[in-house]
This record gives sequence, structure tokens and C-alpha cells, in this order.
Amino acid sequence: MIKFVSRSKQVVARATVLPFLVRIGIAVSGLVAVYVAWPLDIASGPYGALLGLSALYPAVAPRGRAATLAALVVVAGWLVDTVGFDARVALWRVLTIATTLYLGHTLTALAAVLPYDAVVNLDVVGTWLARALVVVLISAVLTVVALGLATDLAGDAFLIATLAGLAGAVGATLLLARLIRRA
Repeated sequence: MIKFVSRSKQVVARATVLPFLVRIGIAVSGLVAVYVAWPLDIASGPYGALLGLSALYPAVAPRGRAATLAALVVVAGWLVDTVGFDARVALWRVLTIATTLYLGHTLTALAAVLPYDAVVNLDVVGTWLARALVVVLISAVLTVVALGLATDLAGDAFLIATLAGLAGAVGATLLLARLIRRA
């Protein structure tokens, strides 16, 4: 325990601004995602602190499985709220959860390769965030368009489009897995 405390003091003393801000972005994204996904009764109760710690974990340890764990906690909260508590699915919640999960994930990937004491040009982090925000914006627009089309295409056409989309996603995943294995 003493070694952990001394190591933590060293990390805090040597940390530079941009890597620290990236980790703050991870923490904020995780906290927003967790507390939007989970029902208010649970998030404000005694389990709220555990949920908050699970959201902060990727900011502290970005190189491990922390981002996956945090994302699974968010998804579990969404399922508990919509299935267990029978909450209505609201567009703002879906977009908020998707956006914060993506931003948290991409910032965790950046933090995993960015040492806490690195001197980094602002353009590196700025370009990374700009690309992430473009992805978020395009995804949000496509989500709203898809939801609009879903109401117009209810029935057999919607089912066929859903199955075709799932088949395309599986095909792309298999292709990428094969290409990665060849490399």
C-alpha cells in the first residue's frame, strides 16, 4: 500500500497538462454515461459510488480492460433501466450514452499510448478530438434518420433491412478478423 501511495505521488508530480486533461475527459465521459444509463433510484443510492468508481477506472488505468468494464457497466445500466424499470427509451438518452461511450473509448485509446508525463503538442489531442466529434456527429445524424425511416418502414421492409444490416456487420467483422490474422 505504501508503494502505491508513493507511486501515485510520483505520477501526480510528473504529470503534464494534456495527458492529464485527456484522462479528465475519460472520467467525465464515463461519469456522464454511467449516470445517464442507470436508473436514478440506483444511481443516487448506495450503489452510486460503485458506479462512479467503475466510470473513473479507465482514466486511472487506460491500458487494461478498464474501458471494456466501464462500457459493460453502462450497457448493464441501460438494460436495467429499460427492461427492469420499464423506462421509456428517449432519443436524448440514447445519443448521450452513445456519444459519451465513444468519446470515453477513444480518449482511453489515446491515453493508453500517451504517457502521463509526455510533452504533447495541442494539435495531436485537438485532431484526435476533432475526428471523434465528426464520428459522433455523423452517427447522431444517421441515428435520427434511421429512426425516422423506421417509423415509415415498419413491417416486413424494416425486418429485411435489419437483417441485411446485421449480415453486413457480421461480414465486415469476419473480413477484418481475417485481414488482421494475415498481417
